[in-house]
Amino acid sequence: MLNYAVFQSGMDFPRRPRSHRAGRFAPFRHGRFGLFFAAYSISLFGTSMAAVALSFGVLENNGSAADLGYVNAARIVPMVLFLLGGGVVGDWLPRRWVMLTADCVRTVSQGGIAVLFAVGHAPLWALLLLAATGGLSEAFFNPALSGMIPALAPKDQLQEANGLLSLSRSATNVVGPALAGVLVAVAGAQTVLAIDAASYAISVVGLLLLRLPTPAVRQRLSMITQLREGWTIFRSHTWLWAVTVQFSLFNLIVWAPYLILGPVSAYRSYGGASAWGAIMAGYGAGSIIGGLALLGRRPARPLVVAIAATFLWAAPSACLLLAAPVAVVVVGAVCAGTASAVFNTLWSTTMQQQVPAEALSRISSYVSLGAYAAGPLGFAIAGPLAQAVGNAPVLAVGVGWQLVASAVVLALPAIRAVRQPAKLGEPISRPRPHSRSG
Repeated sequence: MLNYAVFQSGMDFPRRPRSHRAGRFAPFRHGRFGLFFAAYSISLFGTSMAAVALSFGVLENNGSAADLGYVNAARIVPMVLFLLGGGVVGDWLPRRWVMLTADCVRTVSQGGIAVLFAVGHAPLWALLLLAATGGLSEAFFNPALSGMIPALAPKDQLQEANGLLSLSRSATNVVGPALAGVLVAVAGAQTVLAIDAASYAISVVGLLLLRLPTPAVRQRLSMITQLREGWTIFRSHTWLWAVTVQFSLFNLIVWAPYLILGPVSAYRSYGGASAWGAIMAGYGAGSIIGGLALLGRRPARPLVVAIAATFLWAAPSACLLLAAPVAVVVVGAVCAGTASAVFNTLWSTTMQQQVPAEALSRISSYVSLGAYAAGPLGFAIAGPLAQAVGNAPVLAVGVGWQLVASAVVLALPAIRAVRQPAKLGEPISRPRPHSRSG
């Protein structure tokens, strides 16, 4: 048993009987969720635009595919290095203040990049430094966010809360990239990045206004002890670490090359930023489709559905591999976005139901560390590797790997053992004596 407690999930929420259909938007009945949803959605909108702006800002600053990979890697490296520390901090300090501080830093880092592009001189070292600062902030923001969601909605509304947050991400991923593509062409990357910095500032205001239950007094344990406790929980669930391994190799072999070779292909063959914005908007549209399809539905075996959806993550890379018309690439992105919304909602809900509330930030940090540890390597080598052997072999390996990895993980008994609780308070998986599978 862990030695301290933090936010008690749903401890002051009324629990009223309701139908699943009537409860799709139930989390909005609680003011704290609505306030957080609004502030977080605004910051997500800025972030969704910034991804397009940064890519084309680097390329238009006489950068190469390799330079773009280095900038992306610079953001992920500090995030990976400090994730475990961020998880401990998120379980130790008030999560709202951790997130608030991180958003203040991201306001400054994104604003700094906007200034560099505006003055027309953006040295690579400065971009790397500012990107790394933003990544460091994410290392603290994301674990705290994962741990705070159960304090925003009752336990029996967690899937709805996660689904609504996923829909927000999806909607911003439709509008943001498409608008960013137009704004980059008309007003330059610096304008979009300045908007992103302002969106983080608005998120800071929202977090300042948010009121959460007062956390219980926590025993001060050493960081090593806290990490050891988190690791014990993490490794005790086969489904948890197996999917984390899948995440890691997906980011290395599939997604990092796609995020590098996609903008490069758009820049060279599809007409530039507007095409890549349309592709990213397609991904967001798919996420909306997946999120809406899942609202009010609770699969009996949530991880089976989640992992089955990940086969579609290979679709955008497959379209680029075939040099398909941009409209077909958009359709591939729609498929991947649909899969992402289904997976993320079911995965987040499963973790929040299965993992003790007082350890959620640390478990989230272990998952994120595993998922993103290989990402910087993928970003760093995707561009040079494509220059050496061509885009097609790099994309082909990614497509093949994703199909095989999804099939292997789907076949694991631990994935099939995780079940949706029949009612609040029941475990979501059937315990197996003498087994560590979750």
